[in-house]
Amino acid sequence: MSDFFSNGWSIFIMAGTIGGLVFCVALLIIASRRRVMAKDDTTGHVWDEDIREMNNPLPRWWMGLFVLTIVIAGIYLALYPGLGSYSGTLGWSSEGQYQDEQAKAQKAMHQVYARFESMPVETLARDSQAQGIGERLFANNCAQCHGADAKGSKGFPNLTDNDWLYGGDPATIIQTITEGRQGMMPPMAAAVGSPEDVRNVANYVLSLSGSPHNSIAAALGKPKFAACAACHGMDGKGNQALGAPNLTDKIWLHGWGEAAIVAMVNNGKHNVMPEHGSRLSADQIRVLAAYVWGKSHTASITADASGTGSGLSGGATVAAAVKP
Repeated sequence: MSDFFSNGWSIFIMAGTIGGLVFCVALLIIASRRRVMAKDDTTGHVWDEDIREMNNPLPRWWMGLFVLTIVIAGIYLALYPGLGSYSGTLGWSSEGQYQDEQAKAQKAMHQVYARFESMPVETLARDSQAQGIGERLFANNCAQCHGADAKGSKGFPNLTDNDWLYGGDPATIIQTITEGRQGMMPPMAAAVGSPEDVRNVANYVLSLSGSPHNSIAAALGKPKFAACAACHGMDGKGNQALGAPNLTDKIWLHGWGEAAIVAMVNNGKHNVMPEHGSRLSADQIRVLAAYVWGKSHTASITADASGTGSGLSGGATVAAAVKP
């Protein structure tokens, strides 16, 4: 869009604004020269036989307000941006005001989050106040994709099943929320072979999780799976460093069955998890990460809190007692 803008637009806006003010001043001067010539001086307009429009000058009070309006407009244009690219003597901008407001809000919020700074994420997952804040953060920033219950939907991961594409430890969750993720499954049909080979590979993939499949086709597809093993591993258990999903656990992010797998191999998939580091503070992200981490460790956290589990307490011991 920058190709469509030049300094000419700034000059055009400046000329239009100043021209409007000059016109108002000229109109005021012309109107102020009007004098009452006679008591029966009218515009010639008559209604209902005897109602006439008088041709009187503008009231003094109205002219005073008009002058005041022009003066205020001139002062405003000198102080604030309004004349094209001129930024005004105060240097104010909507972006600067937004940043100032954000800084004040962050400072106020930091006081709320100060109590959580020294707590490990695993401990925050057990803290009722932190979980209340985390739940609201999740509802405002994550529930649109992952659902209010964090169980996701087709194309959006379930955060409650402890099956993680990139890893479910607190540090990785914080990184994912902060930086986002770019999940890329390239089209692999050319590397696999013919359409029949693709169907055979799909059946082999189904066999890895014990899902219903054609065993003969799966046997034929096993050698062709080598094209997929670079990311998913020869055993099909995936690679969290690459975000390659585990194909052996019966959890299907983009749909189950031969047709869904064939479509994935043929077309590939590009999934985006947007970054939140620019909209949430580090304190907010830690609390949100604790809430997300806790969704997949609910049973262990509940057992530990009730004393029926390991019997351990405290942040470090909870971290040791709960498998990440």
